[in-house]
Parts: sequence; structure tokens; C-alpha cells
Amino acid sequence: MKLGVAAGATAASIVGASVPITGMLDGYPVLTGQAMRYLLGAAVLLLVARRLPMPSWRDIPPLLGVVASGMLGFNALLIAAQQYAEPGFVAAVMGGSPIALALLSRQRTTSAVVGAVVVAAGIVLLSGGGTWHGPGLVLALLTMVGEVCFTLFAVGVVKRLGVLGVATWTCLLAAVIGAVLGTFVGGWQVPDARQSFALVLLALVVTALAFGLWYFAVNRLGSDRAGVLIGLMPVSGLVTSVLLGAQEFTLVSAAGAATVALGCAIGLRRGAHHTHDAGRVPPKSTIASGSDSAPEVVAS
Repeated sequence: MKLGVAAGATAASIVGASVPITGMLDGYPVLTGQAMRYLLGAAVLLLVARRLPMPSWRDIPPLLGVVASGMLGFNALLIAAQQYAEPGFVAAVMGGSPIALALLSRQRTTSAVVGAVVVAAGIVLLSGGGTWHGPGLVLALLTMVGEVCFTLFAVGVVKRLGVLGVATWTCLLAAVIGAVLGTFVGGWQVPDARQSFALVLLALVVTALAFGLWYFAVNRLGSDRAGVLIGLMPVSGLVTSVLLGAQEFTLVSAAGAATVALGCAIGLRRGAHHTHDAGRVPPKSTIASGSDSAPEVVAS
């Protein structure tokens, strides 16, 4: 339990703190940039995993779902949404993702739902709301859907392929699909020093490390309880912005951070009768190498 919470909190904090790094890629081709990022991330994960289980045919649809909606689609929608809505509005709408994860969990608990609602309220306080025009609302909602799908599509396949298996395969698929699509949309461009630094940092920390930690948390906690930890993303982003001098720390932001923390505490309460939809890890299972049975080796 504690290890899962620590992993999920760390992953969410990393993603939240990475916002300034992502901003360094402003103007760079989105799809080919992501392709390079995910290819490097997959290479690192392959080195760590050593043994990569081969997915079955039933694993392909959810893996593609993660890639299309939660990785390539999410990043493209996030950029598009901010062209028609203020960042605070997009963040506030995305605050609904913990609620969606709690409600869509097959064996949800009341504490997870209540905690998710409190977390969402804290995110709204932190983001400050904001305005939108044109398709801004629709794009923000679709971005939230992508955030939710990144977790939900992986719930079942993580039990079969393991944490590193899912993280590695999704990165490989995202790299290939992003490269093909990016060739026709946006094209290729040699990154400068600043962009190269951003791509490498995103690949190593936000992709290879944070993806693995997040799916580990989902596997241990279930999608409903892990979902409340998404609230730590804007909190981490706030801390980073304050440290960089890009934002002031106000009473409202402090209240928002405290509300998120309260929601996490409520949502992570253990239910005595609750069996998580992500499945418990059997004692002899090896998360890093794949599933509980001997995996088919495709890389070493």
C-alpha cells in the first residue's frame, strides 16, 4: 500500500513539475518530437526490463488505446485546447479525471469517489478557473478523457504483461505511430540544444521513470485510488512555478494544495471489503519482468 502510494505520488509530481520542460518544445513538431521522446524512453525501459513479454492479440487493443488516447492523442489535444482556452480552464476541466476514474472503476469505494471530488475541488482552486472560446471546452474535455484512458486502458493488460512490459510496449508503439504520422503532419526537424535537452529529460524522467511508477501504483492501488493522486500534478506544477519565480504563492493556491492533500487522504483510505480492479500482485509475481507466468522473451 505505502509503496504504491509513494510510486503514484512520485509519478504525478514528476509529470506536474515537467510543465516548464514541455514548454521548451514550443514550436517543435508535435508528433515527431513525441516519436523521438518515446523511442528513447523505450530504449531505457528495455535496458531496465531485460526481459520483455510478448503481448497476445487481446493485449493489442488496450495498448493501442493507451497510445492513441493517453499518449499521442493527449499531448496533441492538450496543445490544441490551450489555443482556445486559458491554461487554468484546461487544468480545471482535467481535474475531473480523478472523479471519472473513481466512478468507472468496477469495484469502486465510497471513499475513493469522495476523495476524488475533493481533489477535483482543490484542482479548481489551484488552477483559478479561466475562460474558453470556440471549441475550447470540447478540447479540454477530450484532454481529460485522454488522461483517464491512459490509466483505464492499462488496468487489465498490466496484470498480464507487468508494469515495465506495458510501459515499454506503449512507448515503442507511440514511437512508431508518431514517426509515421509525423512524417506527413508536421515533418521532421533537427532539435537545437534547448529542444534536445527537453526531449532527453522528458524521455528519461517523465516517460521511462514516471510511466513505470504510475502503472506500478495502478497495479497496487487500483485505478480508483491511484486516480486521486493525479491531483498532485497541479500541486507539483505550482511548487515548480513558485521556485522558478513564474508564479506567486497565494492563500488561494495554499488552500487548493491543502484541499488536494485532504482529498488524497480520503481517497486512499483502505476499504476492508474492497478488491481492486487492477488486481493484487501475487507473492511470486515479478512486476519488472512481466506477468506471473514465464514470459516469452522478445528482447534482452
